[in-house]
Amino acid sequence: MSTNIDSIVGEVTRLVEPVIEDLGFELVDVEYLAQGGRWVLRVYADREGGITLNDCALVSREIGDLLDVEDIIQHEYVLEVSSPGLDRPLKKERDFLRAVGKKIKVRMIHPIGDRRNFTGYLRRMDNDTLHLETTEGLCHLPFGDVEKANLIYEFEK
Repeated sequence: MSTNIDSIVGEVTRLVEPVIEDLGFELVDVEYLAQGGRWVLRVYADREGGITLNDCALVSREIGDLLDVEDIIQHEYVLEVSSPGLDRPLKKERDFLRAVGKKIKVRMIHPIGDRRNFTGYLRRMDNDTLHLETTEGLCHLPFGDVEKANLIYEFEK
């Protein structure tokens, strides 16, 4: 089933990303999961300065019609369009470049040393390597081996 889910996420991403960009937003992520006994297609969009509830409604209307016409998902599901939130996922290279100087959490596909999870400040990204300053020192993480990463929002003191 996972392959089918990955295939649906890939198709939805390919289909909706240009529409979302034409509306002036950025597609951050797409999730397709069973939740509470129903299927949910969750699309995360954002833009500089954040995304409003009205923006989410606009994106939902535009991509909802498109998804209905293309009929990628063959059964009933709920479409949700949302902000990525304070702990925004980092997926693309541009997400990491934008996160330089910020605190992030990274889970690696393969362990580095004896660890897969790292938290610290992203100091730079170059040559497909994340340079993360952790409490243990500077770690060099291969971008291609990142399984999951997200911002860690720090509240001002």
